[in-house]
Amino acid sequence: MMIHPIDNRYGSVEMRKIFDEEERLNKMLLVEGAIAKAHSELGHIPKEAGNEIFKKANTKYVSLERMKEIEAEINHDIMALVLSLSEQCGEYGKYVHLGATSNDINDSATALQFVEAFKIIFRDLNKLENILIELSKKYRDTVCVGRTHGQHAIPTTYGMKFAIFLDEIRRANDRLEFSYSNVSGKISGAVGTMASYKDGPELQKRVGDILGIKMAKISNQVVSRDIYADVMFSLASIASTLDKLALEIRNLQRTEIMEIAEGFGKKQVGSSTMPNKKNPVTCEKICGLARVLYSNVFPALLNNPLWHERDLTNSSCERVIHPESFILLDEMLKGTIKVLSNLVFYESNVKKNLGLTGYSNLAEVLMLKLVEKGMGRQDAHEIMRLVSMKEGLFIDNVKKDKKITELLSESEIDDALNPEKYIGYAKEIVDDVIGK
Repeated sequence: MMIHPIDNRYGSVEMRKIFDEEERLNKMLLVEGAIAKAHSELGHIPKEAGNEIFKKANTKYVSLERMKEIEAEINHDIMALVLSLSEQCGEYGKYVHLGATSNDINDSATALQFVEAFKIIFRDLNKLENILIELSKKYRDTVCVGRTHGQHAIPTTYGMKFAIFLDEIRRANDRLEFSYSNVSGKISGAVGTMASYKDGPELQKRVGDILGIKMAKISNQVVSRDIYADVMFSLASIASTLDKLALEIRNLQRTEIMEIAEGFGKKQVGSSTMPNKKNPVTCEKICGLARVLYSNVFPALLNNPLWHERDLTNSSCERVIHPESFILLDEMLKGTIKVLSNLVFYESNVKKNLGLTGYSNLAEVLMLKLVEKGMGRQDAHEIMRLVSMKEGLFIDNVKKDKKITELLSESEIDDALNPEKYIGYAKEIVDDVIGK
């Protein structure tokens, strides 16, 4: 039975598999196997015991059903895992979980999950970065109206729009790299002192080497949860940029603007009652899922201040927010890549919207031209403000204003009101971002 949408609706198969219940069990078993192998390498237990436990420490031998059966009796998931694995190891079962505490297993398994999940996120961020580079290049010179407070402002370019998102994605990737660098497991026992382990520091190092993960320099019963909180924030930060990008596309796809739009399938249905509709549903989904990722940062922060060397309040929460955040971000990234790869661009509407206000959005240019002719800046600002407030086309009102025409010729006015000539250093800025 499927209840949560991440079970079947959101996220890729490869990302969902990482957080699948059986795969989680498999990773916990891998940790148990690595502990036994490290013990045997250090001479703490017989070589045969280490090899047998390492061989049997996977879901080919230990079933989820058997573990749950035992857990139902003893009400402890890790001990149920230990007993299930011990059953498969015969006489060597007595060496399973030697010196370990539950969170040696849990946190190291979580590190294994995170490492795999991060690889998928990094891969998709790289795809997205490359798409944004190409869009920034393609539309580097495409002038469009800028909008502030939802109102027409001075011109910008679509190259600038895409390059801003490119720059954000790169910063998000940098933050994620930092979060990734701190992900670690632990083999340090009940309060982090390694008192239960012979050759504790070397044992922990060997387990980390066997599993291919970093080990915490210091921990108590758990790896410090500021690490997990930072991971959740980094994921939410990426979601924020995807949210911002999707929102921009949604707004630019409004019927009265329609400069860019999501691609729409030949058989796709936009509305059950309005056959004409082509809704930006993927972008809307991205914006909606972002809200969930934002909300998961708060409980991740609350999971850090635990009682003394640890309590259990973080555990139930993390079972929800960790898979949810990774799987939903996976869905958002793949949706964004799909949208940008099939983006529809309406260049005629871009040009039409540039002149929609009679070029009143270029009042700043005329103000500066008047200042160049000797008028005071504040006087020029007031004149242009008053002209902008008049009814009718802005360009016509400008050419009728005597204070303006005394200083500027008609050709100078026409030249000033050419949006192509008022994009500042937009092209150079885009080139700089692309070439970073």
